[in-house]
Amino acid sequence: MRSLRLALDELRDAGLYRELRTVESAQGPRVRLDGRDVLLLCSNDYLGLAGDPRLRAAAAEAAERWGAGASASRLISGTMTPHLELERRLAEVKGTEAAVLFGSGYLANTGVISALAGPGEIVVSHARNHASIIDGCRLARAETKVYADLDELAHALEDRRPATVVTDAVFSMDGDVAPLTEIVELARRHGARVVVDEAHATGVIGPEGRGLVHALGLQREVIAIGTLGKALGSYGAFAACDGDTADFLVNRARTFIYSTALPPPSVGAALKALELMDRELVGRLHANARVLREALGAEASDMPIVPLLAGDPEMALARCAEALDRGVFVQAIRPPTVAPGTSRLRAVATAAHTETELREAARSISTCGAVHG
Repeated sequence: MRSLRLALDELRDAGLYRELRTVESAQGPRVRLDGRDVLLLCSNDYLGLAGDPRLRAAAAEAAERWGAGASASRLISGTMTPHLELERRLAEVKGTEAAVLFGSGYLANTGVISALAGPGEIVVSHARNHASIIDGCRLARAETKVYADLDELAHALEDRRPATVVTDAVFSMDGDVAPLTEIVELARRHGARVVVDEAHATGVIGPEGRGLVHALGLQREVIAIGTLGKALGSYGAFAACDGDTADFLVNRARTFIYSTALPPPSVGAALKALELMDRELVGRLHANARVLREALGAEASDMPIVPLLAGDPEMALARCAEALDRGVFVQAIRPPTVAPGTSRLRAVATAAHTETELREAARSISTCGAVHG
């Protein structure tokens, strides 16, 4: 049996060893990290709601009324009034007939993909999809084909077997947006189903943050996976879809059937976040994204993720440490999260940052050699 200590030593030698950092405060634009106050520039708290007093109050109120936990899966005794209210509200926001809650984005992707794709079928997955999508494809009893561009997708769909196309809406490590209109057109032409992970699009894309699928008017043609734990500041996930698909997932998605339902405090916080997600708040995020991108020399865009390429893992770690010395925490991202040779810092603007904070942070991380590339 291989020594675990030897495996850990190999990770250290390759610059791929991971250690936990402790945030000793509520989430926000500034946090206390391992005993020091820093500007947080790598969170997915896009709308700045995770530490918002209104979400805290909503979570506390839900705990007082409904308890701390659901105590069972949704199909046993875990379905409570707040779950149904949140599913109704999510469907309304996403413009779909229904929504189904899951325990996390990981559980949503693995559960939905493995439920929908069966023997004798294919799953066609983008090369830069999130690990949860990759694992969902592995769990599905279908053959997986990987595509990197629309030509490769078109070629994969020439296969006559029933197909499910899966893509991130926003690729989380690069911040670029999938060509969803073209993907849906190809899928429509070949009779394929489309699943879109909007983890980094919900609360981010569109004037009201309803996501890429809604912005393009494709909500009747795709199944949209979303998370409550990023822009919405809570925890959990959902699939927004038509009624038949929702019923199918309730009956066949193993990560739904065999997981305890979301705790009421998380549901209460998510409902409050949906109430607060409006044009003004999303507009503030977009404005801050443009400030950060301009300060880092990146292409003008409303997308808040800016990759700062370092190349090798050791260089990314060194630049992360230098930025932290200057009071800015922007995490080093290394393989296997990104491809070998593309280690980076992943800078993220949120609606809670000020323009001054973002410009100061950009100067700090540029000083240590981290620039958009």
